[in-house]
Amino acid sequence: MGFLLTTLMTALSLLVVDLVVPGVTIATFPAALLAAVSIGLVNGLIRPILFILTLPINILTLGLFSLLLNGFCFWLASLVVPGFAIHGLLATVLGPVVLSLVSTILSQYIARRSMGQPLAEAYNPASLDAVK
Repeated sequence: MGFLLTTLMTALSLLVVDLVVPGVTIATFPAALLAAVSIGLVNGLIRPILFILTLPINILTLGLFSLLLNGFCFWLASLVVPGFAIHGLLATVLGPVVLSLVSTILSQYIARRSMGQPLAEAYNPASLDAVK
């Protein structure tokens, strides 16, 4: 159940990325679902290996190279999904950042709704400390 919910949230987040980030295009919702699965697989299987290989560069750049690594994994996931395309360096770097932010907001919203809190509290940044 958790995998399906995470995949659905990632697909919805990808649709938001399509709206916000120029250069990221997602043709349909099924393409967004396939892209969510593809991103999950790339982040779970390939990204850890790339992270270890690029660790010295990441240390030298104080972690900023992680943005490029995330962008590369995002782009790599787009290669295997028809209807999901990324064009340009800005979309490659900014897409995963927006995807992460939107996914975090959706996760917080769903976590709060499952705890029975009203909608107004789910969007209140001051109430984020109560969950921690």
